[in-house]
Parts: sequence; C-alpha cells; structure tokens
Amino acid sequence: MDAIEFVTDAQLCERVLQTAVPQARSFVWLATADLKDLHVPRGRRMIPFLGVLAELVASGVAVRLLHAREPGPLFRRDFDRYPNLLDGLERVLCPRVHFKSVVVDGSFAYSGSANLTGAGMGAKSPARRNFEAGWLTTTPALVGQVMEQFDAVWRGQHCERCGRRQFCTEHELLLGRQPRPAG
Repeated sequence: MDAIEFVTDAQLCERVLQTAVPQARSFVWLATADLKDLHVPRGRRMIPFLGVLAELVASGVAVRLLHAREPGPLFRRDFDRYPNLLDGLERVLCPRVHFKSVVVDGSFAYSGSANLTGAGMGAKSPARRNFEAGWLTTTPALVGQVMEQFDAVWRGQHCERCGRRQFCTEHELLLGRQPRPAG
C-alpha cells in the first residue's frame, strides 16, 4: 500500500475489515456513528464481523469500540454468540461521535464516511451498499492524528464541555466518577 490510498465501496470491506483488522497483533480501535450486524466474507461464506473481533480478543488483541448509539437486536444476537466479547471488547458510547475510523496496531488507519455496517463498509451487494469513500494510511503522523481524535473521546477529554451530557451515561465513567442516577 502507498502511504496514503483513497478507497471506496467494496474496497473498504476488502482492505479494512478482511485484510487490516484480522492481521492485528496488538490492538484495534473502531469508531462509528452507526453499528449494525455487519457480516464479512470468509472464504465462500459470510461470517459476523463480531466473530473476527472475538478471534482477535481470544489471541490477546485489545479491541476498543467507540460508537454513537446502541446497536440493534440483530447485532445483540450476534454479540451473544461470542461470550469473550463481554469482557474482551472495550466500548464507549458517545452520542456526539460521528467520525468513522479504524486503527490497527498504531501503524494503519482508515478514516472516511463509512459506518460499521454492511452497507457502509461495502460488505453488501453492489445494489444494496452505500456510496462511501475514505482513505487508508500507514504514514505515522496521519495514523497518530486519527489515534489522537479517537483517544480524546475515549478518555473523556470533551465530556466536561459536552452539550449532550443528558443523553450520555459514559461521561461520568470517563471522568472517573460514579454515574449519577437518571431522573
């Protein structure tokens, strides 16, 4: 891969979800606004992307997921099939997250328009996928910038000044406090 490469549609699934993520050795960070029961090709069949993440967790790879809203029932059904994700998948829900990015081992990054869904990541048929675009990079400075954006939200840097705190239970945890009771 060149240091920076523009990718679209099915290339997103091929280059990010089928190639980069499964090769992770240390960590994977995933950021998305929308999260659905994404399936990816493995050989001649489709498997839940959560299965790929479960395999990574089982091999000692740290997986973080930053997302804007709770996923639907199909995602939850797939999630329940992989019990090691319950403790092995770290996640933070932040209603202001709209950026989409993937970082693998601090040496590869994707940033673009695609949510972590089949239609977004190009894992659906051409007639059912979204028109998406983004870039891949191995340039250390760019990977670092993607990581900093992710990590700033992850560590709660914006929580004190966030105008959506009433919709978020994570901010208290990110700031090291016990969540306040709702109401």
